[in-house]
Amino acid sequence: MEQRYQAVSFVVHDGESVVEVARRFNVSRQTVHAWLARYERGGLAALVDRSHRPKGCAHQMPAGLTLWKLSVRARPIPSSEAVC
Repeated sequence: MEQRYQAVSFVVHDGESVVEVARRFNVSRQTVHAWLARYERGGLAALVDRSHRPKGCAHQMPAGLTLWKLSVRARPIPSSEAVC
């Protein structure tokens, strides 16, 4: 967080260019712009470390559908529906 705050401070308060700050901190220009955007949205608190855990899993079924599927599998097949 300290590095992000220093980088933002150099741009906002000292008037340094994003390119100069990116070189100084060995990050991309896009990263500095992202830090600036976060700072503008939420101040210093927005620069704290965030989780890298994904918010969801695109190929995972919803829990309700999974439970329904398991309940269907557990039911016995009536003899009239049985496949020969």
